Amino acid sequence: MEFAVSREGTTLVTLHGGSDTTACKDAVAELEDALESLAAEGVLVDWAIPDAEVHEPPSAPFDPYTIAVEFSLVVTVEAEDADEAGDRGAEAIDDALAAADVDSITYSTSPTASA
Repeated sequence: MEFAVSREGTTLVTLHGGSDTTACKDAVAELEDALESLAAEGVLVDWAIPDAEVHEPPSAPFDPYTIAVEFSLVVTVEAEDADEAGDRGAEAIDDALAAADVDSITYSTSPTASA
């Protein structure tokens, strides 16, 4: 049986930006590029980036910003039941994010499977 598995979380993106707003926009664009490539490969069936905020501002003039970018992802997996689908979906999401070099991930929800 095919299940859609969704999960929400936050990743930290470190980069140089001219201002809080610019840094947040650049961090969102960086994550969007990664998620769009995963969607194009057929790994993700849906994704969203609802928010980004400064996690850690620069402490000196040329230090980078660290931006916390929230995301939600959906993958599809084949499984016998929702529990197995949740496990397989969580693994698929972890593998996809690792392949896209998205790191510093904290999940805010457990994987949710629906048939």
